[in-house]
Amino acid sequence: MFFDDRLSTVLRQEGSSDAAKRTQFRQLLDILGNRKFGTAGRRDRSLIAAAWLRMDALGRSIPADGRAAMIREPSWRFRSADLAAHLADFEPEVASAALNRAQLSAEDWSALIPRLPVRARGFLRLRSDLPVDAEKLLDRLGVYDRGLPSPGPSARERGELPPQEPLDLDPDSMVDAGSEDTLLPADQRPTSPDPIETGRSEISALVERIAQFKRTREPTEYDDLTDSERSPRLPLGEVEPVYLRRVDRFGFSANAAGRIEWAEAEVAPMVIGKRLVEPHILGESQSESALERAFRQRQPLVQCAADLFGAVAIAGEWSVDAEPRFSSDGHFTGYVGRFRRPEENDPDAPDPAASEADRIRQLLHELRTPVTAVQGYAEVIQQQLFGPAPHEYRALAAAIAADAAHILAGFEELDRLSRLEIGSLSIEPGEAELSSLARRTAAQLSQVLTPRMAGIDIDIRSEKPLRAPIEGDEAELIMWRFMATLAGGCGAGETLSAELEEAGGAARLACDLPLALLQCDSVFTAETKPLGTAINAGVFGAGFALRLARAEARSAGGDLVHEGDRIALSLPLLETAEEVQPLTQA
Repeated sequence: MFFDDRLSTVLRQEGSSDAAKRTQFRQLLDILGNRKFGTAGRRDRSLIAAAWLRMDALGRSIPADGRAAMIREPSWRFRSADLAAHLADFEPEVASAALNRAQLSAEDWSALIPRLPVRARGFLRLRSDLPVDAEKLLDRLGVYDRGLPSPGPSARERGELPPQEPLDLDPDSMVDAGSEDTLLPADQRPTSPDPIETGRSEISALVERIAQFKRTREPTEYDDLTDSERSPRLPLGEVEPVYLRRVDRFGFSANAAGRIEWAEAEVAPMVIGKRLVEPHILGESQSESALERAFRQRQPLVQCAADLFGAVAIAGEWSVDAEPRFSSDGHFTGYVGRFRRPEENDPDAPDPAASEADRIRQLLHELRTPVTAVQGYAEVIQQQLFGPAPHEYRALAAAIAADAAHILAGFEELDRLSRLEIGSLSIEPGEAELSSLARRTAAQLSQVLTPRMAGIDIDIRSEKPLRAPIEGDEAELIMWRFMATLAGGCGAGETLSAELEEAGGAARLACDLPLALLQCDSVFTAETKPLGTAINAGVFGAGFALRLARAEARSAGGDLVHEGDRIALSLPLLETAEEVQPLTQA
């Protein structure tokens, strides 16, 4: 594929979600940042112009800090001066990220710097890897500062400090350096009136006067302090001492006696010398902990409970994981491993389920991008957007595009399940009538099941409408996923009985399980695939589809329960919706 194909494919995407917009912005960075556009043809120039416009449009939707973070990512090449010039017109954080990320040749820097806005040139002074020609060009353009503000009047000029005490200096050894109260030693007299050199001399003189004042002043109560303790501190907040910060984990090694002989530098002074196990006293009867028993048997320590006493940083309960060490002749030499705070005692420990769900979502994001690209390329070939293609290629491309769509649908189901189970996604509220919805779903399924002499015989036992506080599309999706999964497992001549009724302030749809699912130990982990291709409630089999339907029902305030040879879906009713509390965002 040529550059035109990739760029046109990206521009054809119309991302409506925030994730899709970020993905498209990252794709544009990758394509535009790795090309030079000076010799582009007319058609390529029009695509590039469209790409700049799309990037500007995405910039209005994605926060500046998010775009700056994507620009700073090391996973793409930034070799385009045109892209650097374009990004330099954005917000300061975006411009700074772009100009510090760009890797250009000396000729590109020389051509780019004059094109940059004046406010953006100062960001280049933060780089130490610019070519010599670029540094000289910045000097000629008057870019000297590094982003620090110009100093205002001194504290003495504003009258905030008392007059300085006279210093005991020999006037004969000093010469005037151009300031009424700045005297320099004769051997430091500047030889050039250059203002920069004069400024440096004044600074040197000030340092010398401060040093002389320290040598001649009277001793004070602060003389016993260290230099770091006497040093002035900026009002940026003090860093808490190491011994007061709570340590969550650290590596260690212990000798054959169980005494810690090495630990990570942060905690080494606090734990070296402590024992993993206390020595036993002969004749003393005491119960043996899991750690002591494993240590005595020279076995690996697996989540063994331990207590440490001492500084605040290490005091408390710990969980120890370690492996025994042996010498080349088989003698036990100690343990090497790690101390960790128990998760239940760690207020900052992330929820394992939430961490796993987040890891799954990150993996799906990484997988979705190449699959989307493959789908786009296949559609380009199948639709002959850039010229005729043989029918065999078009047929193969159509099959690839269909498979890619199938894979993306599976990604969506995985993402939806993970978000529902940790509570970061909830079912949209609204109103849906469940009786008519169940009849309509059963009628749709019967068109496929009737030729096989199978079906779902549903009995509506409520005379009044069963209205659920769920948005219509969401309710239809839950009902279809539940009933289609059961219908997909029906064999020839198999009819399932189902009843929809009001029970306990909720609508309850109970249905027989098909024989294919009755043979499974748990319907929520069953890997049974639909017996036919006409009905498919999900990509990953019946168990996953039912688990997803259960998560959706619970998010709406209901549940999906396996009861022997039957399974029941319950959803709250609108009249009692306030009593049935749906799961909210965690």
